[in-house]
Amino acid sequence: MNEHLTALQGDFKLFLQALWNQLDLPSPTRAQYAIADYLQSGPKRLQIQAFRGVGKSWITGAFVLWTLFNNPEKKIMIISASKERADNMSIFLQKLIIETPWLSHLQPKSDDSRWSRISFDVNCSPHQAPSVKSVGITGQLTGSRADLMILDDIEVPGNSMTELMREKLLQLCTEAESILTPKDDSRIMYLGTPQTTFTVYRKLAERAYRPFVWPARYPKDVTPYEGLIAPQLQEDIDEGVESGQPTDPDRFSNEDLLERESAMGRSNFMLQFQLDTTLSDSEKFPLKMSDLVITSVNPSEAPDNVIWCSDPRNAIKDLPTVGLPGDYFYSPMQLQGEWTPYTETICSVDPSGRGSDETAACYISQKNGFLYLHEVRAYRDGYSDATLLDILKGCKKYNATTLVVETNFGDGIVSELFKKHIQQTKQRIFIDEVRANVRKEDRIIDSLEPVLNQHRLIVDRGVIEWDYKSNPDAAPEQRLLYMLFYQMSRMCRMKYAVKHDDRLDCLAQGVKYFTDALSISAQEQIKLKKHEEWLDILEGFIDDPQAMTNHLVMGMDVQQRQQARGLSNGKSSPHWF
Repeated sequence: MNEHLTALQGDFKLFLQALWNQLDLPSPTRAQYAIADYLQSGPKRLQIQAFRGVGKSWITGAFVLWTLFNNPEKKIMIISASKERADNMSIFLQKLIIETPWLSHLQPKSDDSRWSRISFDVNCSPHQAPSVKSVGITGQLTGSRADLMILDDIEVPGNSMTELMREKLLQLCTEAESILTPKDDSRIMYLGTPQTTFTVYRKLAERAYRPFVWPARYPKDVTPYEGLIAPQLQEDIDEGVESGQPTDPDRFSNEDLLERESAMGRSNFMLQFQLDTTLSDSEKFPLKMSDLVITSVNPSEAPDNVIWCSDPRNAIKDLPTVGLPGDYFYSPMQLQGEWTPYTETICSVDPSGRGSDETAACYISQKNGFLYLHEVRAYRDGYSDATLLDILKGCKKYNATTLVVETNFGDGIVSELFKKHIQQTKQRIFIDEVRANVRKEDRIIDSLEPVLNQHRLIVDRGVIEWDYKSNPDAAPEQRLLYMLFYQMSRMCRMKYAVKHDDRLDCLAQGVKYFTDALSISAQEQIKLKKHEEWLDILEGFIDDPQAMTNHLVMGMDVQQRQQARGLSNGKSSPHWF
């Protein structure tokens, strides 16, 4: 038994495996063992960047126990983005001490010992500082002392969206340094996943916190990692491993990673799974013209499915493109299935005052998870009666049933003005007010990128032609700034990425409205319609075989056959579940 304990004390990887067995978890994966090895043998100041979901927080929690297992006199502080997250780690550690037989000796023997989620003691000499203390990054750090400091996922979207937020976070990291005891074996560790291209983890690397980087896939190019990629992966790359393959297939398969990339969008995936914070232009500007599907959009109906293809033969050369070099528009390879009315049509409105900004309106329809952009309108006279009435004319033209209006400008006054005109024109339109509370650049990219990556936004050719010819009296360089597709191609997560973004913001708002509908599978809808058609045919043959035969010979569709049989309120295919 003593030999086993000695082995566990000498090798954290063995300790981790024993602890995982105690928890009835599968053996640690290769990535988890690599992280464990770096925690044990890495430098005094280090950071671990590993893809989201690898389990780095729990591995580090196990390292805290291993540290106390070797020396119960150690003082440890756990800092997270929120106090709740830090407390959860503290509770997890207490539970393991109580339930793991070979850790039971760490339970405090004195009644005066601390044992709470905020801080707790192990079986050690009395001391002013607790054995383990948990605190949020914005909590009270000063006055504490620790031999080991663990800063776990201190960067989250809520505290890193703006440069000011990141500067404040970096200052708090500086304060954490003063807590570390001046001992030779004192250590400070950061672990997390970058949230922005301007992540604080890059700044920490410049301050001698050497990163250990483990992406989810073998990268095509290791240059962005600046020699900091995990040595185990570098060896694989040197031996000729195929790029794009999962680095930890026991954790995430290739299929799983593809699904996550599709759902998150390329730029988010590059940050949170590939840990690439030095994005190239192709990744820095994630909204590609080539991901759009350009065709003549019918104002009232659409096919069941639209197939996109980047074959050079599908590139559109007769439309003006203002995207980045080499980024072309593409027509669909194929339109599949029946042409039937849209499920829903909306008008997205982004209001503004008079001046250099525009009030923009986008008319968008949805069917089978595909979005169809019919028209974009832009006005420079704020929210005048003429502007609002013209927008409502467009609603009538495309049979829009909902007005999606942003209320950040004017605090809802534009909606009230719309209501007045809707009553006067006797239109049946519902007003859906939305309020933006996320930084504009992130909001636009997060709304549009997944849709574009999946080639689910179909744009009418007329939109591109109108967009290019708009503001004809302005200087060419000014005209560009107002164009929807110029704004789209230059949008990135940098603050004030484009000078004017009204048309793009309006489009993103309309796309976001249909987020739930985008989960619809076009192929599944086609299958459903075929199934319903077969059921109708069977029902018709049971009722009147001769009549059904005649209906099929005449080429009647489901609705026509049902009407002929006297089923005027016959079943129709549901649009979504």
